[in-house]
Amino acid sequence: MDPRVGAEKLEAYFKAQKHAIIAYSGGVDSALMAYAAHRALKHNMVAVLADSPSLARREYRFAKNFAQTHGMPLQIIRTRELDNPRYQANHSDRCYHCKKALFEKIEALRQQLQGAAAIDPWPVSYGVNMDDLGDYRPGIQAAREASIQAPYVELQFAKQTIRSICAYYHLDIAEKPAMPCMASRLAYGQQVTREKLNQVEQAEDFLYDLGLRVLRVRHHGDTARIEVPSEDFDTILEHHQHIRQTFHDLGFIYVALDLDGFRSGSLNSVLNSD
Repeated sequence: MDPRVGAEKLEAYFKAQKHAIIAYSGGVDSALMAYAAHRALKHNMVAVLADSPSLARREYRFAKNFAQTHGMPLQIIRTRELDNPRYQANHSDRCYHCKKALFEKIEALRQQLQGAAAIDPWPVSYGVNMDDLGDYRPGIQAAREASIQAPYVELQFAKQTIRSICAYYHLDIAEKPAMPCMASRLAYGQQVTREKLNQVEQAEDFLYDLGLRVLRVRHHGDTARIEVPSEDFDTILEHHQHIRQTFHDLGFIYVALDLDGFRSGSLNSVLNSD
């Protein structure tokens, strides 16, 4: 799709509404959606950023700065998903409980914004796209249950279309690597705790400061499994002594480099192992 046409379609989607609430994380998908909604509706929209221990501070700062730079109204809410034992248990439906908590908080905000009369509704949108539908994403079920709009799916936008529209707008997020929540780094069955999330975040921040951009540190209890593209293996090996010591200081006993390289959602492979 021509990115200009895609941009026009996305803006027209929101212009057809009087108001919009965007579930916003600062990632490419939600950031473009918030940006387009703001272009279409000005201050009759709000981007809602969920703050929790699962959101890396680097991503939190980026999301706030992006909204401020582009003059978008921003509301920050505390989702407190770690208070939910079913989320903490970290089974394969963890993302469902996370998104359920998010949408419940957003629903409370939506009711405040539109008032009891609901003359001018404030529909909620989130950034799921066509490529996401082919992956295991239990959060999609939570969105359906909460009647959350999925503009990219309705417009048939895949990830590449979204990135091309970002480039059309000259947004610096056009090449921003995907950065899911910190809990997605913990192997299924491992309890989600603040301590483990903090371990992963500090480990990834350290690798990021070495100049790596596409990376994951997977938490397997005593073991940290580093995923980077194969072309970045040399960087890992060049700094392996410093990486090893830093990761040990963070509490990992073993530090491994995954020779399969970076794979988005690699922990989901155990769900299909049977």
